[in-house]
Amino acid sequence: MLDWGNQFNICCFLDNNSYDSPWHQYEAILAADALVTLEVTAGNAFPALQAFYNTHQDWLFGHLAYDLKNETVPGLQSQHYDGIGFPDMCFFLPRVVIQLQKGQVHIGGESFSEQDAYAVYTACLRMPVHVANVRNSPLQPLQSRLDHRRYITAVKALQQHILQGDCYEVNFCRENYMEQISVHPPALFAQLNALSPAPFAAYYRLDQRYMACSSPERFMQKKGDTVISQPIKGTSRKDPDPVIDRQLQQQLFHNAKERAENVMVVDLVRNDLSHTALQGTVKVAELFGIYSFANVHHMISTVAAQLPPQLPFTEVLRTAFPMGSMTGAPKIRVMQLIEQYEQTRRGLYSGAVGYITPAGDFDFNVVIRSMLYNAGNQYLSFQTGSAITFYSDPEKEWEECLLKAAVMEKTITG
Repeated sequence: MLDWGNQFNICCFLDNNSYDSPWHQYEAILAADALVTLEVTAGNAFPALQAFYNTHQDWLFGHLAYDLKNETVPGLQSQHYDGIGFPDMCFFLPRVVIQLQKGQVHIGGESFSEQDAYAVYTACLRMPVHVANVRNSPLQPLQSRLDHRRYITAVKALQQHILQGDCYEVNFCRENYMEQISVHPPALFAQLNALSPAPFAAYYRLDQRYMACSSPERFMQKKGDTVISQPIKGTSRKDPDPVIDRQLQQQLFHNAKERAENVMVVDLVRNDLSHTALQGTVKVAELFGIYSFANVHHMISTVAAQLPPQLPFTEVLRTAFPMGSMTGAPKIRVMQLIEQYEQTRRGLYSGAVGYITPAGDFDFNVVIRSMLYNAGNQYLSFQTGSAITFYSDPEKEWEECLLKAAVMEKTITG
């Protein structure tokens, strides 16, 4: 499916990697070959998306980039360097949608017949199995605009802002990048997904720009009048020894700092959803859930709400974006501090990729644990971050960034 979809200039492949969850709807879903595309910058993007949906009322796939914050909060801006160049928002109506669900394949598209669906099915089966190298050129040095010294200095400065009462928590990120490197994006995704399978894995191509994503986090899902958000705050390493690993999970569950961070983001999500939810329906369905992934344990909470009938779905997205787990609290002030202290424009990183159904439901991930690549200028980028609070140890926050980056670095270095 992935190799077949990648032959088109625009495609989106989403894979839950068989993670068991009552919230999942598809094992994998592929959208390929854009019939119509919406590409807009922050300013009037969410109304444009609603109008685009109203016109077509069909499957739409695409992304919300972090810098849509400049629309949701007037006065914010993004001045840092961006080596990748994804637009602030892009959605497309695909010619073909392939869904894997409960051992079945569903293939559909614009004016598709059974013969059309069968042709796509056989084309996928006939795609040559070819194992490509991730890199097509020599390995380039891994660089960063925030080295260890500058990172520690920035974290301490952010802690002074917390001490002064500016904010409570800041999600602070740093970029790693390589220049003049040629990679094969499907192989990049396959390697990343093999090393770190995740329930919100995604491969996304938009012309010369690519994303390989192994995200463990859902931003938001809408099914009918119910919407859920599942923020992650709290991370621990895994250990091959089952006894030690269980101890690490228990330590994460009882860690006062991690619980405080999780509660902060849960309160932020509750507030975000309250702007559009029916009064009294915002509930915490699960608090401090400990979930294990390929390389780490995470603390995940689930917040649910009921929406009023006829509410435009873009209002739910607009009032909750960017997601609180990637900003901090209070949201507006920390987004100003993020712009002040980070050195790279986030772009698609800490945005969201997903789909909108013909009925106006949707499901979006959080773009983390992701490698972004621009084939035009041969620029490869991946960012990692952590939540900074007054009680944070700057060195441990640095180590958390390195832990999250390790798998992505291994993907490209071999």
